[in-house]
Amino acid sequence: MPAGEFAFIRWLRDRTPTDPRVRIGPGDDCAALAPPKSELLVTTDLLTEDVDFILADAGARAVGRKAMAVNLSDIAAMAGRPLGAVVAVALPSGVADSRQLAEELFLGMREVADRFHTPIVGGDTNAWPGKLVICVTVLGEATGRGPVRRNGARPGDWLFVTGPVGGSWLGRHLDPTPRIPEAMKLHELVDLHAMIDISDGLSADVNHILEESGCGAVLDAAAIPIHPDAVERAKRTGRSPLDHALGDGEDFELAFAVSPSDGEKLLRETSLAKVGECVERGLWLEEGGVRRALEPRGWVHG
Repeated sequence: MPAGEFAFIRWLRDRTPTDPRVRIGPGDDCAALAPPKSELLVTTDLLTEDVDFILADAGARAVGRKAMAVNLSDIAAMAGRPLGAVVAVALPSGVADSRQLAEELFLGMREVADRFHTPIVGGDTNAWPGKLVICVTVLGEATGRGPVRRNGARPGDWLFVTGPVGGSWLGRHLDPTPRIPEAMKLHELVDLHAMIDISDGLSADVNHILEESGCGAVLDAAAIPIHPDAVERAKRTGRSPLDHALGDGEDFELAFAVSPSDGEKLLRETSLAKVGECVERGLWLEEGGVRRALEPRGWVHG
């Protein structure tokens, strides 16, 4: 949309509410934010048409929602607070109305950003002969307790998830809910040893924690909360609901490790599900009293 870029910037500015954290918003060469009180968190995610979404099926507004939500989910995974976001978009030059496409993307992003008090402070748009590409970068701040990383799990820790998993490709993958309030509450309630958002798949993402922490884990098949979508998808694929829960990905729940004493506290005071325990090495699935090696599976980035 090169010819209409400045008109689009004016349109954006007219729809960008003021925020005390934003010293300079869209319209200058850079945005300026009030400095965070703790460590600055930075995350970015690039979404491409026909890989992360089908534009004709999803619609631009849903794509905008997802592009913002997956980045906010990364902030949640480190128990942080979002401060602001910048967005870069490469619009396909072949579409009939690139301005409408850009507006719908922005409105979708704003729906999610506003819900989680995240001002969109700037970015860039361009057109090219390829398909839609959208890249969102979110800045956040850690709480006084610091960011929660992936590398703090240790043998004996208990593993939890914040909600049911599996079957997201029936539609939930386009409308994820970042677990920012849940992460903040957990960070206050217990000592989070390690945490990750479930984007690749439960088994794959738990394995990411294990690789960074240098330990292993046993997942309890009977304890894993399986989403109804996983049950429905199993009817279509012939695979088990558990298999979908372990490997479908795009759930954007949080998986985390805590000490047994904090785990007991969570079982008493919340409805969260304990799904396993950390051990010395390996990734295992225990089902019907039998323990077997579990191959981590899920989304593999090209």
